[in-house]
Amino acid sequence: MRDFYATSASMPLDQADGLRRLFAGARGRCLVPLVSNPHVPFSGAAIERLTAAFGAAGRHTLVVDAADSAPAPNELARVDLASVIEPLGPDVAYLAARGLPLAYVDTRGSASALLEALADAAPQADVVLLHASASDLARIFQRRSVRPVVIGADHPESIKHAYASVKLLAQRCTLMTFDLLLAAPPRSPRLIHIAQSLAGTADGFLGSVLQRWAVIDPAGDPAARPSPELAALVQGQLALAGDDRPTQAVPAAVRRERAALR
Repeated sequence: MRDFYATSASMPLDQADGLRRLFAGARGRCLVPLVSNPHVPFSGAAIERLTAAFGAAGRHTLVVDAADSAPAPNELARVDLASVIEPLGPDVAYLAARGLPLAYVDTRGSASALLEALADAAPQADVVLLHASASDLARIFQRRSVRPVVIGADHPESIKHAYASVKLLAQRCTLMTFDLLLAAPPRSPRLIHIAQSLAGTADGFLGSVLQRWAVIDPAGDPAARPSPELAALVQGQLALAGDDRPTQAVPAAVRRERAALR
């Protein structure tokens, strides 16, 4: 008996759905689950640097902020999502979305319909960066081949929370690889140990693999060129999405102008 809730690229539910899948595949839109962490006081800086790194690679990013600390969505969000997306510059747009994933949950607990709504609302976005709790991300990405990005800091509670998020996504979605952003002073002598410890614990207890990690300096210049580690993390995310278009180097003056607009 066919499961009518199941979807397949070879058997779309309707013609429009089939066309969306066709063009989504050709375009290689990159979906990035960014796990919120209440123990990281500089998560906003992490989002800013990550979007800047995608911008430096010539990609336009839609930031969907659905974390518990994010602003509530505009009341029009459920009827006209495109109208409440706020441009922050030539390569970044922002959507306040606290609680919005729950509005898209179906009878099987999946909120993947939110991704289709975002694709329709922001067709210009090369990257959709979805900042939310691990439980919300599990509802949204349970049938997607994505690599979550967890945020940590030079603080034990933040790393415990990051590990708990990796565990939840591994158990509920079988997402067995992840990236790490550490929001901390780059000269801290503990950063390498923190990354190695999280990687070892995730591998030893969950079988999850830390693919790449990078340090975000909360006090750094937002317009500075992304570090080689952050650039590699971004390229890995783009490659996972099948976005193999050439990376466009953005001059420093242009990066500073864009940063001033945010």
